[in-house]
Amino acid sequence: MKYIKIIIILILLLVITFSIFFLLNNKQKKQENKMIDLSEKTILEIEEYAVLNNLELIIEREYSDTIPKDKLISQSIEIGTILNNQKQLTVVISLGLLNKEEYAKYGVNELGRVPIMMYHGIHNIKSSDTAYTGGNIDKDGYQRTAEAFRNDLEFYYSNGYRMIRLKDYIDGIIDVPLGKSPIILTFDDGLENNFRINGLDEDGNLIIDPNCAVGILEEFKRKYPDFNVTATFFLNSGLFQQPKYNNLILKWLVEHGYDIGNHSYSHADFTSIDKDKSQMEIGRMYQKLNEIIPGQYVNIVALPFGSPYKKEHANFPFILEGKYNDFSYKTEATLRVGWESELSPFNKNFDKTFLKRIRAYDNNGLEFDIEMNFKNLKQNRYISDGNKDKIVIPESSLKHIKEGLTLEIITY
Repeated sequence: MKYIKIIIILILLLVITFSIFFLLNNKQKKQENKMIDLSEKTILEIEEYAVLNNLELIIEREYSDTIPKDKLISQSIEIGTILNNQKQLTVVISLGLLNKEEYAKYGVNELGRVPIMMYHGIHNIKSSDTAYTGGNIDKDGYQRTAEAFRNDLEFYYSNGYRMIRLKDYIDGIIDVPLGKSPIILTFDDGLENNFRINGLDEDGNLIIDPNCAVGILEEFKRKYPDFNVTATFFLNSGLFQQPKYNNLILKWLVEHGYDIGNHSYSHADFTSIDKDKSQMEIGRMYQKLNEIIPGQYVNIVALPFGSPYKKEHANFPFILEGKYNDFSYKTEATLRVGWESELSPFNKNFDKTFLKRIRAYDNNGLEFDIEMNFKNLKQNRYISDGNKDKIVIPESSLKHIKEGLTLEIITY
């Protein structure tokens, strides 16, 4: 009898041990439920998978040259990721190849014009409190209110413009979605209100004034993730007028998707100096940037005052190339002050060494202000096919295409 009791106890212990092991093993399996590869699944199977794993499913669609219609292009959760804390799954499903009818539907024209916007100061006051038209702080509209700048960004976004880097533009890398148009933002002079710092937080991070230019740009980066927010800041020797933070600011900008360019060392008028002083102005500024962010600035000059106004001027070659104190430099592109949009980089007449910009100001639709320029662009803006490796244009525009391009050219 004694042995029977011992056997029963042992059996009970084994049952309890097995049950505990089974429960723990099931719990571990549940905890280690991992994301699978959805690439071979149908849309219905993907929907069922999302339901089984309590995932909110978002389906986006886009055209693809390589992925067949109704097949997966991408999934937001990486394969092998444990699904416990995942709440949302976004998948991009292929619409297949774009055809000529679709190009016509969207009005694709990658020989259209591109706006390069020119800003200077951004001031945190209401537009209604200024003495000038719209959001202008000064008579000529070089200084703008923060309110007007926010309105500008909303206008660009709602009218189908998406930002690209100036450097990408001059290199012919136009990466914006189908049916959208590229826009480029530039800021001259390195004013404090472009990137005002209100100190450092406890972790040593810059505290950015939310109403300076970068603060507003970062706000829109969060608000519209597909806006691809970026800008190029053209600086003089004072950088952003904040000696305590200047170096940190430059490093922060290049780490967060912005670019830094050259606006000459002392904002020189190139019509009133000689070739040696011209090389000092450009070379010394490049050298200063190279000391702080070596190899991370762009070799682009925003011409101060727009000077020397003509490429034929004797000093212009020294803006493009020269030497200062054994520091040699080469400039890829220069920017003028006025006054309208520029050609596509694929146009045979495109000249990156002397690019026009649009002054971002209000003048009741006159004298090439924002309203006038964007009204003009409705007729001839660059409209993307969504593929940076192809150039799609109306057949009637083929005569304007630049020779020697390596990208595939499609006409319709």
